[in-house]
Amino acid sequence: MPRVNRVEIFADEEIQVFHLVNRCVRRTYLCGRDEETGRDYSHRKQWIRDRLEVLAGIFAVDVLSFAVMSNHLHVVARTRPDLVQKWSDDEVALRWWNLFPQRRRQDKSPEEPTEFELNHIRNDASGLKDKRKRLSNVSWFMKCLAEPIARLGNKEEKVTGHFWEGRFKAQPLLDETAIAACMVYVDLNPIRAGIAKTPEASDFTSVKERVADRQSAGDVSSADAQDVRIEHGEKAGWLAPVPLNPPRKKVREKTSSRRASNKGCLAMALDQYLQLLDWTGRQLRTDKRGSIPIGLDPMLERLQCSEESWLDLVKNFRKRFRVEIGLPATLQAASSHRRSNRITAQG
Repeated sequence: MPRVNRVEIFADEEIQVFHLVNRCVRRTYLCGRDEETGRDYSHRKQWIRDRLEVLAGIFAVDVLSFAVMSNHLHVVARTRPDLVQKWSDDEVALRWWNLFPQRRRQDKSPEEPTEFELNHIRNDASGLKDKRKRLSNVSWFMKCLAEPIARLGNKEEKVTGHFWEGRFKAQPLLDETAIAACMVYVDLNPIRAGIAKTPEASDFTSVKERVADRQSAGDVSSADAQDVRIEHGEKAGWLAPVPLNPPRKKVREKTSSRRASNKGCLAMALDQYLQLLDWTGRQLRTDKRGSIPIGLDPMLERLQCSEESWLDLVKNFRKRFRVEIGLPATLQAASSHRRSNRITAQG
């Protein structure tokens, strides 16, 4: 079946959520262990994860979840054209410089630009307009992710040619149910593939990083400090938070240069998402070889969250989070528009 034209899917002026998949050429294990040669390229997964974090701090794109596998990559991303339109010309120029620096330090990070170099970007009115649009575009986001990884991989093996397949696949997610289901699907990828037993042991996934921050919150006593570690943690602070409405707005409003915005993505708390993920991962699938072992304690018990705390959270959910049932407001218009046109993409 032919792919849908991307012009029919992408809307530059709308906030949209996509499931993005990029596969290694011929689905070879270019980020895992090559069974034919015996060489292990698993360290490249860290390259991809680190590059994702860099791009999350430059683009007006929220990364909701990700999973780096041995021969492919999953990203759930939300475009934020509303943010990029509020950026000053100075900020757009600086972000573009950090994306494509003309000078680099010894560690390959961007050098601090001079005023002359920034003016060269700012003073090109037409070019600056294009750059502003590109900074909230998923095609440019994936281009800036895939190309540096391909160059590093080819340099390491001293070869030329394709590292990734021709182009990434993009599947629009039109409502909150679709977003939640896709995030769970992505976070469970290592378990379904049989390379991890539990979500918290799934390397190079968003859920492992969220769980690490949640566990570190137990090291501090105050509720504010705990929420800071969960919302702006060392590991997952570059990812979009899970709850649309946090229990403490002051913590959510804390500025961060590691991600496009502090906007959440689901009408549920992080613990509720982990519970949903844990339950889903225990369900056997005939087309996949892996699942969470049936006899394993529930995730919240493994994370030392008591049943009493969980029941209290569920009981007082509406009081604590004040979330209306239905779509996130930012997605309602896009969802109705997309449904009317019945546009889908093969992911």
